[in-house]
Amino acid sequence: MSSDSPFIYLASQSPRRSQLLTQLGVRHELLLADADEDAEALEDHLPGETPLNYAQRVTQAKLDAACQRLVRRRLPPAPILCSDTTVALGSRILGKPLDARDAVVSLTALAGRSHRVITAVALAYGEKMQDRAAAVSVSKVRFAPVALADIERYVASGEPFGKAGAYAIQSAAAAWISHIEGSYSGIMGLPLFETAELLKQAQFPLS
Repeated sequence: MSSDSPFIYLASQSPRRSQLLTQLGVRHELLLADADEDAEALEDHLPGETPLNYAQRVTQAKLDAACQRLVRRRLPPAPILCSDTTVALGSRILGKPLDARDAVVSLTALAGRSHRVITAVALAYGEKMQDRAAAVSVSKVRFAPVALADIERYVASGEPFGKAGAYAIQSAAAAWISHIEGSYSGIMGLPLFETAELLKQAQFPLS
């Protein structure tokens, strides 16, 4: 990437978010946490926190950490993008599964029911990253009834790990999804419409 080519930093290790940015035509570099950063601690739930507030708070916390990282590493300034995806079954937050049993429990709870996928996006920009813009995408997803054997087979594939709600819409779990309402890219982890709007607000050139 040439030094005069407009780009942004993506502070996420999700390959799906990187792919979606590429789909949007946005050149980007990863701005990942240092080994001594406790990035997972940013995703801890607060007592009584709603899924929407949780997703927005975690995204802003990730953005704050990424801005500090940029300064600490003395990297050239460029907009910084962060995102967080939360799966909510009513008021219950279904995070990334801790183990296979946890994944089975989450998927069993989702089977035959509707849930929300909330993806918050935040952007820092400006000469000193002092300007902020944020958006949130809320989608509804309905799962058909799913047999326990099918859930266990999916969990054994390893696909649920590292994913909110223990599934990815672009995986084999798509066979269980009978209806979606909202943003497919938002369910994947980065709502492209909202992301493009934030980049326009920052006057970042889109192809």
